[in-house]
Amino acid sequence: MLLDKPVGISSNRALQISKRLLSATKAGHTGTLDPMAQGLLPICLGEATKFSSALLSVDKTYTASLKLGYISNTGDAEGEIRQVAESNVCPPDSRQVTAILQTFLGRSNQIPPMFSALKLQGKPLYRYAREGITIERKAREIIIYSISLNVLSGFEMIITVRCSSGTYIRTLAEDIGKALGYGGAYLTALSRTGVGHFDLSQACNLDQLESEQPFDRLKFLYPIDSLLSDIPSMVFDDDEVVRLQQGQKIRKDRSHPLFQANTKLKLYDRENVFLGLGEWVDSEIIAPRRMVVLTVAAGGFADSTG
Repeated sequence: MLLDKPVGISSNRALQISKRLLSATKAGHTGTLDPMAQGLLPICLGEATKFSSALLSVDKTYTASLKLGYISNTGDAEGEIRQVAESNVCPPDSRQVTAILQTFLGRSNQIPPMFSALKLQGKPLYRYAREGITIERKAREIIIYSISLNVLSGFEMIITVRCSSGTYIRTLAEDIGKALGYGGAYLTALSRTGVGHFDLSQACNLDQLESEQPFDRLKFLYPIDSLLSDIPSMVFDDDEVVRLQQGQKIRKDRSHPLFQANTKLKLYDRENVFLGLGEWVDSEIIAPRRMVVLTVAAGGFADSTG
């Protein structure tokens, strides 16, 4: 399910509410959004959790609002804010901002903020930060694929960023403020609008989910294989399906057009039911790697929500 997470609750809280409303026994989300952020939070339910890793490393798109000349100890509006720019400094113009933003394109190294969900010895860094403890963090490579200025009003601006997974927009905002000569900046609002090939326009919100009758909430679910849109697919006959579900390998003609060593495949039966993921292990053999367990619920539908 694609959820438009509201401002003011954690990603885990949004997950637990969704899990309860959909009567799912197993669920997980594919990338944390801070409580002050809203936007696209893909949630995997039941058997879909087996394939959630498909979204963990994909590109993300954000719309961010930031204020120049001030910094926050959390990097956003929820922290302790102080002014770092001179009080008589002039605001930037759009040409200056656009030119500076372009310098952030491409690969660079970014040090994750202390107020983050990264863990040390099983404890999130933000808990250390709240105790006044600073932990040394290693810089990580990030990629900014595109960055553009949407609105500029005085010392406040709105930008859109498409970036690699693991990029901290709070840190990026502070770096933009420094590059513009204002000593830093902090986020006043943040919305995630894209995760891989999924877009915020496809998402539902918690109010919509709660307003529906339990069975009608299923209309907000996407099929599991929508997570795997970039993986080729193959259809198998009934005998092959049984063998795959038993964990057996399937022999195929080495001249098959989809053959490529170590290539993953989406597996389907003749009724176009998604069975799971397989892999070419040599020129003639397909091995099942991660299979869906299909059951039939009381309502008569194939249950992939758990």
